[in-house]
Amino acid sequence: MSERKVLNKYYPPDFDPSKIPKLKLPKDRQYVVRLMAPFNMRCKTCGEYIYKGKKFNARKETVQNESYLGLPIFRFYIKCTRCLAEITFKTDPENTDYTMEHGATRNFQAEKLLEEEEKRVQKEREDEELNNPMKVLENRTKDSKLEMEVLENLQELKDLNQRQAHVDFEAMLRQHRLSEEERQRQEQEEDERETAVLVEESRKRRLLEDSDSEEDTSPTQPQPALRPNPTAILDETPKAKRKAESWERSVGTLGSRPQLSGLVVKKTGLDTSIRRGRAPPLPGVMKNGQVAGPAPQMPGTSSLSQLGVYSDSEDSSGSN
Repeated sequence: MSERKVLNKYYPPDFDPSKIPKLKLPKDRQYVVRLMAPFNMRCKTCGEYIYKGKKFNARKETVQNESYLGLPIFRFYIKCTRCLAEITFKTDPENTDYTMEHGATRNFQAEKLLEEEEKRVQKEREDEELNNPMKVLENRTKDSKLEMEVLENLQELKDLNQRQAHVDFEAMLRQHRLSEEERQRQEQEEDERETAVLVEESRKRRLLEDSDSEEDTSPTQPQPALRPNPTAILDETPKAKRKAESWERSVGTLGSRPQLSGLVVKKTGLDTSIRRGRAPPLPGVMKNGQVAGPAPQMPGTSSLSQLGVYSDSEDSSGSN
């Protein structure tokens, strides 16, 4: 297996290549090759269309007595895919193409015919100019005139296109400006409408709130200041009694504890004299230390104020 890809072979010292027998093959021998159709063709027998690039198993041979600059020309034999008729074509190294020879016709040769015609005209012109100097000048004049006509026609076409495709930039700018103004005006109108709607909604909401507040709070008429009535104490007595009872339940009565009764004295309506520094005589305590009866109430003070306001007495009066 190691010698499978070896290209160098061993030749013995006495090897003589002239002793190798040569095969005598004919010069027009054929080989079977795989190729594709080089151009579109149509079979003459059945009219079958054979497109370019269709693959065939063809027979290849060398054309005898034909060559181009030492290059051999080959002939190929193929068979029609429908009627199996034989079709032949050759290589054309001069034109780098293929030439149809037998069995079919080549399609779409208009371009090739045009090129051949141009080549023929060019060759004839060169032959005429080679022998006639005046013909050279005439051909140059014709060429220059033809070139000028072509340029004029091209300029006319350019002008025509410019006239047809003329763009008015001023009109475009004007239209753009008008469209921009129209858009701004529409936006301003929309903003104004939205603002009006919002103002209307806020006004309605404020009216609703004002109406609700007026319904909830009824207006009260200011009462005139009443002068103190001397008989108002009679109307406030039950309320004063209830407050005194609640105060006695929470704090206690002074009569239940005689030792504390001397520490607390009741204020009267003459507290203004105390603020001024003059000590008025206590209505409930005598000079000799004996407790007197309740003092008569002033007509302008209530029992609640006399019951709830107390102050501490002096230590000397409490100890006596």
